[in-house]
Amino acid sequence: MAGPTLAQRHLETFLEMLAAERGAANNTQDAYRRDLLDLAGFLARRGESLDAASEDGIRAYLGHLEAAGMAPRTAARRLSAIRQFHRFLYAEGLRADDPTSRLDSPRLGRPLPKIIDTGECDALLAAARLRPAPEGPRLVAIVELLYAGGLRVSELVDLPVHAVTRGSTTLLVRGKGDRERIVPLAESAVTAVGAYMAVRPAFLPKGALRAMAERWLFPSRGADARLTRRRVGQLLKELALQAGLDPARLSPHVLRHAFATHLVDGGADLRSVQRMLGHADIATTQIYTHVADERLSRLVHDHHPMARRGPPDKEG
Repeated sequence: MAGPTLAQRHLETFLEMLAAERGAANNTQDAYRRDLLDLAGFLARRGESLDAASEDGIRAYLGHLEAAGMAPRTAARRLSAIRQFHRFLYAEGLRADDPTSRLDSPRLGRPLPKIIDTGECDALLAAARLRPAPEGPRLVAIVELLYAGGLRVSELVDLPVHAVTRGSTTLLVRGKGDRERIVPLAESAVTAVGAYMAVRPAFLPKGALRAMAERWLFPSRGADARLTRRRVGQLLKELALQAGLDPARLSPHVLRHAFATHLVDGGADLRSVQRMLGHADIATTQIYTHVADERLSRLVHDHHPMARRGPPDKEG
């Protein structure tokens, strides 16, 4: 029985390097092996080997993936594995060049954020208000701060209790990069936070954790002494079910996206939305103009009578 080929030995050496030097998990190594063996099979049909692949051969492979309908993000992951393998061969002196050095990654585009509409947001709040205290007022405050304040879930759970003062219409938030920003709160959010503060003591743990929990706006009796991001996500999915919504469509970030999109829909200028979201670059905020444009286009397509007509008859 023939032993492993030189290309196979090089592949295994590369995978061993990933495990030893980069701590790659077994699943990661298996994914790299599958991706590189798929390339090897394609190259073999062209008379090339994996470790001696030409730039043209790899380009042809990427074209093959595109023609097969592979998603750009998956193809980009494949190309990343191919790049790393050939950079390893070059660095180890196992080949004299890197055939991937001039290859461009597939254009991924930017996926539009998932959102829910205003009616669905209202349904969530209505469902939260049906919950008895203390859980109900806490849920209402969480939804209001995520949707009416546009907070990231990490910012929500990191809020110290002194971030809100009685009757205040603003919230001091510490976001990414340790940057602070002032978030204006709608009257409904101010009311919700006030109602929650009245029942907040019910969530404070007893014993040694109490002193730690006192500092957080949303304390918890769990080991972290405050709500975790995961628990907030679970609470929202449970609330979605109660409101008759698909829980797969709801997450804390979906509420933040809804906040921004509904502001842009209402005519808010991008600079103001950027400041409220805490985006360092306005290009990040501009995605919400695309969301609004897409929704308007869909609205015209679905409801305008001209859009529902077929193409005009050609004159004979």
